[in-house]
Amino acid sequence: MTSGRIDAHCHFWSLSRGDYGWLRADDPLLAPICRDFLPTDMAPLSTAAGIDRLVAVQAAPTEAESHYLLALAADDDAIAGVVGWADLAADDAPARIAQLAADSKLKGLRPMLQDLPDDDWINTAPTAAALDALEASGLRIDALVLPRHLLPLERFVRSRPSLPIVIDHAAKPALGGSAGDPRHAQWAEGMQRLAAFPHVHCKLSGLLTEMRPDQRKTPRVAADALRPAIDKLLAWFGPQRLIWGSDWPVLTLAAGHADWLDVCGILLADLSETERGAIYGGNATQFYGLEAAA
Repeated sequence: MTSGRIDAHCHFWSLSRGDYGWLRADDPLLAPICRDFLPTDMAPLSTAAGIDRLVAVQAAPTEAESHYLLALAADDDAIAGVVGWADLAADDAPARIAQLAADSKLKGLRPMLQDLPDDDWINTAPTAAALDALEASGLRIDALVLPRHLLPLERFVRSRPSLPIVIDHAAKPALGGSAGDPRHAQWAEGMQRLAAFPHVHCKLSGLLTEMRPDQRKTPRVAADALRPAIDKLLAWFGPQRLIWGSDWPVLTLAAGHADWLDVCGILLADLSETERGAIYGGNATQFYGLEAAA
């Protein structure tokens, strides 16, 4: 692993803060990550992987958590950027966005679209003033979506050609679904259409947790299962608009940090060193406007 790599999607949380509504200890699927995860936990993993900068992404739909992440970033030079949250539908959203963006480490906002009851929320709820303020502040949007959100997201992308957008976790394709699962067609059509817009990027993250255990028994098995999807993403977005992230610690529900790196190493082995460097760091630097590494 070479130096200068960036993990463009990881999370930190402290349960005592009390605003992680989705993170429930009584859910057996989530119980293993119902504890604090802090930058000190991530540091040895990053060091082992040759990753020297991180983008911390929100995990709660509150401004308080955005301030929490920005405070972590102020104390840790490894956190090069933060993707926070603000209520884009609120009347005072422009002022709140400007307040958050006063911190230079805030790089974007992430509405948690996958958890909202209206699949078309992105087109109907945010105010034009909020979106204008987001653009004026030089921020981006992380789109946390599922395959069913891709056509609504395309309408939004078309309406905001100057707003950089990255699709988190490659829109969570139904990797563990049956051959006839309708989400496969939704994903393929939606992602191919979105890739036609040059201001849209895609994160290679959060994929192992979408797979069945038998599909990810080893990095090689996981790579073989993922290859059709990754090949499509490379064809649609090219190495210039794919961004690598770990999705740690959610990743640990499926595999270890090093395992995901091994899977990606197999999948991207045929790319040139320049192309791999872009996916593992250069694209994140450019997309998020990260400062050069010290």
